[in-house]
Amino acid sequence: YRRLMQMGVSEYVVAPLEPVQLIRSIGQLYADPDKPFAGRVAAFVGARGGVGASSLAHNVAWAISEQLASNVTLVDLDLPFGTAALDFNEDPPQSIIEALAAADKVDEMFLDRVVTRPTERLQLFSAPAKLERAMEMDPEAVGVVLDKIRRTGPHIVLDLPHQWNAWMNQTLVSADDIIIVASPDLTSLRNARHLVEFASKARQNDAPPVVVLNMVGVPKRPEIALKDFAEHVGAPVIAEIPFDPASFGAAMNNGQMLMDAAGASKAAQTIAGLASRLTGRAPQAQKKGGLFDKIGLSKR
Repeated sequence: YRRLMQMGVSEYVVAPLEPVQLIRSIGQLYADPDKPFAGRVAAFVGARGGVGASSLAHNVAWAISEQLASNVTLVDLDLPFGTAALDFNEDPPQSIIEALAAADKVDEMFLDRVVTRPTERLQLFSAPAKLERAMEMDPEAVGVVLDKIRRTGPHIVLDLPHQWNAWMNQTLVSADDIIIVASPDLTSLRNARHLVEFASKARQNDAPPVVVLNMVGVPKRPEIALKDFAEHVGAPVIAEIPFDPASFGAAMNNGQMLMDAAGASKAAQTIAGLASRLTGRAPQAQKKGGLFDKIGLSKR
């Protein structure tokens, strides 16, 4: 070891060696302590329109902020139709489009002017939600802005629209976690499978995508069972959120998140467990044990 040090070797590893161990060792050697860390990005995308991917992303961000007591940033990238500001009862004077239009000028002060803070620990980059002009997204600009946003906090939740283009492709590939939101029907299964296949090929060394089944148990609607859905889509279904239009509707109309308006509901508890799983942090209720079993959240 002394001879290695004299030769200028900074680190050594011992076989047998896993790829992740090697990556971690190299990363630690080149980490710059003077530069801020990069937060972990969770990208929520719907397998089809109308499955509640945006609502789930907003509620998970709120749960990270309020129930897990951790700083989180929510980014609404559905520029013409985004609902994040509406769901949080906010009316921001500026939106994420200002940052995307001037990506080369974005710094900490610029982002601070664009962001709103619905809660103490939650900051929101809202969509303009206007149809006044066409809003083309430059993949390079999106990448630059998201890289800057990643350095503002430990957790970043992306609310992605249901579309497919260059910047969506890039954003999904660069995310740390991909959460595909689907309903238990054939169209969702087919589209979710396409997304899983794409992500698995494009992100071979990253965490595989996972699926959340939303609006499970719609009366009189034939549904694909969780086991069959997971088997055919090629990704684990980590949570089932029950169909609860009364609770979700009341929360939406009051500008509240589900856990704030109906925290005792099964849907709210499932979302809380999902937030805990994505962050590795435990809410107070979970510390007593058994939360995953009680709310129907898979431990896989």
